[in-house]
Amino acid sequence: MTDRWSWDYDGYDPGRERLLEALCTLGNGRFATRGSAPECAADAVHYPGTYLAGCYDRLTSLVAGERVENEELVNLPNWTLLRYRCLPADGPAGDWLTPDSAGLRHYRVHLDLRAGVLTRRMLFRDDRGRRLLVRHIRIVHMGDARLAVQRSMFRAYGWSGAVEVESVLDGAVVNAGVERYRDLEGRHLTDHRTGFGPEGVAGVSCRTADPGVHLAMAVRTVTRPVRAARQTATSTGTVQTYRLPLGPRRSATVVKTLALHSSLDRPAGDPLTEAVDAAARAPAFPALLSAHRSSWQRLWEQGELHVPGEAGHILRLHLFHLLQTLSPHTAELDVGVPARGLHGEAYRGHVFWDELFVLPYLTLHFPEVVRALLMYRHRRLPAARTAAREAGGQGAMFPWQSASSGREETQELHLNPRSGRWLADHSHLQRHVGSAIALNVWRYAQAAGDQGFLHGAGAELLLEVARYWAGAATYDAERDRYRLRGVMGPDEYHDAYPDATTPGIDDNAYTNATAAWVLARGLELLAELSDARRAELTERLSLDAGELSHWEDVSRRLYVPFHRGVISQFEGFGELAELEWDRYRDRYGDIRRLDRILEAEGDTVNRYQASKQADTLMLGHVFRPAELYALFGRLGYALDDEVWRATVAYYLRRTSHGSTLSSLVHGWVLARQQGTGAWEFCREALLADVADVQGGTTGEGIHLGAMAGTLDLVERGITGLEAGPEGLRVAPVALREIPRFAFTLSFGGHQGVRLRILPGRLGVRVPASPAGPLTVVLPGERRVTVGPGEEHWFRLR
Repeated sequence: MTDRWSWDYDGYDPGRERLLEALCTLGNGRFATRGSAPECAADAVHYPGTYLAGCYDRLTSLVAGERVENEELVNLPNWTLLRYRCLPADGPAGDWLTPDSAGLRHYRVHLDLRAGVLTRRMLFRDDRGRRLLVRHIRIVHMGDARLAVQRSMFRAYGWSGAVEVESVLDGAVVNAGVERYRDLEGRHLTDHRTGFGPEGVAGVSCRTADPGVHLAMAVRTVTRPVRAARQTATSTGTVQTYRLPLGPRRSATVVKTLALHSSLDRPAGDPLTEAVDAAARAPAFPALLSAHRSSWQRLWEQGELHVPGEAGHILRLHLFHLLQTLSPHTAELDVGVPARGLHGEAYRGHVFWDELFVLPYLTLHFPEVVRALLMYRHRRLPAARTAAREAGGQGAMFPWQSASSGREETQELHLNPRSGRWLADHSHLQRHVGSAIALNVWRYAQAAGDQGFLHGAGAELLLEVARYWAGAATYDAERDRYRLRGVMGPDEYHDAYPDATTPGIDDNAYTNATAAWVLARGLELLAELSDARRAELTERLSLDAGELSHWEDVSRRLYVPFHRGVISQFEGFGELAELEWDRYRDRYGDIRRLDRILEAEGDTVNRYQASKQADTLMLGHVFRPAELYALFGRLGYALDDEVWRATVAYYLRRTSHGSTLSSLVHGWVLARQQGTGAWEFCREALLADVADVQGGTTGEGIHLGAMAGTLDLVERGITGLEAGPEGLRVAPVALREIPRFAFTLSFGGHQGVRLRILPGRLGVRVPASPAGPLTVVLPGERRVTVGPGEEHWFRLR
């Protein structure tokens, strides 16, 4: 098992600094701060950013002659900024120092994953040989989710004098972290108030424009040796200037302790007053660091995953960032799963369907967090009902992109950076997000055994999504089938038929199959409810026998297109032109964003059998083969191993992998069917962010779905693990590159159940507890039990 708990960068490279900032972000599930150099404000190289979960703002911009509304996650005041310069006793003051200074001789960034500590070490040398060593240590506190702290140490070599330090709290920040959004208005903070309190505390309060969140940051700056500050307040921030003596045997330190409060907090209070008080009374740096380390230790114990080698090292980084975005603190908030974490401004911080890839891991380790994330969707059920009605439907139509209110936040225009043109964006037609929510509800309840949630809020979510699908389906008498028209699938490349004047395609296979599943589960759920709860729900939702009979009919007769012996991605996909893949690869090299390439050429990907990412193959990620074949059988289609393998092979040749989720899904599907090339896709999924395979996108924010999905790939994909009422079902597949691994999960009233996978063997350890024996279902439906306090090993072949 690997002991590699660090992530390191040696040497300063301006070209990778944005990537470093994203991958060295620190957070605690409530807020996060990018791993930027404290010396630098935002510029072409550096982009400091702090983001509070659920803190969005809506602005109107003039783009391509149109007024466009966008709601995005707000970049908060920069609390990390620390400027400094040398004041030698025998010469003039030096320049302000940054990593971009000509005198930089050493630069190393070290991220301690075990403790959630970021250390940046720099050595500067001037033309007279005078050296200054600078060491920054930063944490965003995992114990007290409203605190963060940064400690900076200065040491002189070969000279004496002083270092002049400016501790800055900068409220003059904007959202400008994504190049292609630069035409959008990014000034979200208004009504700044600045000032100073006792104990060296500086404060900034401000508001967002809409919906008017009140934010406050207070920073306590403490120096060693202790020196009084010259304090200056501007209209948007504060500066505290210190002159600290330095010499060969005399170092100096500056500690900035942040308290972040907002009107989103509960219980409610005045954010500025509370932030100033919290900063003033916060413990000293050593005590904060010790409590922070202890909190991380508890998280690692609960979320343990051990995989040897390079894969294990990357998986640990992925888990680190997942826990920083969605920690137990998240369970106290009204937030969803931000697709790009709290690590940057890509996708404007919106919530998509990525929770489909994130919640399975969390369910096995932090079920209370999953319940809270599903309640985010439940609280926005009224908005989804309104959207369905306004679209002429019924039930709940959840938005493709969600933020604070639950209304549709998908942009109306998007920029093609290759052509420089703003284009109409029709991705709001991805209605399958509702099915993802229903799947998450059902599978969380099955794995966590939370029948209270399933029969309560979960039932309302699932039934209203089912009702939407039943109402959206139109009957086609010629086929004697129901159809779902005018949608987009997960692929996202195809938003219309060639030469069509209206957007949307018909009968996306993934959309239709998952809609049928939701309808069937809705009927099943109603049948298992108590008479009282069933009566309450049917009355509240105005469900009658006629409507439920229609659900049954649609669930069995939704149309799924086939062509040439494979499942069609959508109706007519097989009639589109074949793309000359080799020609485009030879010409462009990286063709992941084939849609942008073709549009810049005056063409459209709508004309071709080419997918951005896994679409039809998503069915093999969501459903195990027996479940998938049964679903198609219910619809009256014969689907077996032969047809499925042919379908997989067909789309493998026609997918450009323009999404980080695509290689993950392909790796999962191929691994489960023991197909060749599985590891190639699994490895690309692992490297998606750490190697920035999409060429600059990771610096705008990590891909949380891909990171969490790789964890799930190991824990459920390779293991074949399913947690449900019958117990833990395990059916591992051999993946040569990851032959052995171990992880700990919570299930069936047991905390800390440990599974170890070795070639041909499975170990299960159940900790001592009052809970009953754990049932494990092995391949061939062999049922075994492991009692509390016991460990058993089983042969798998």
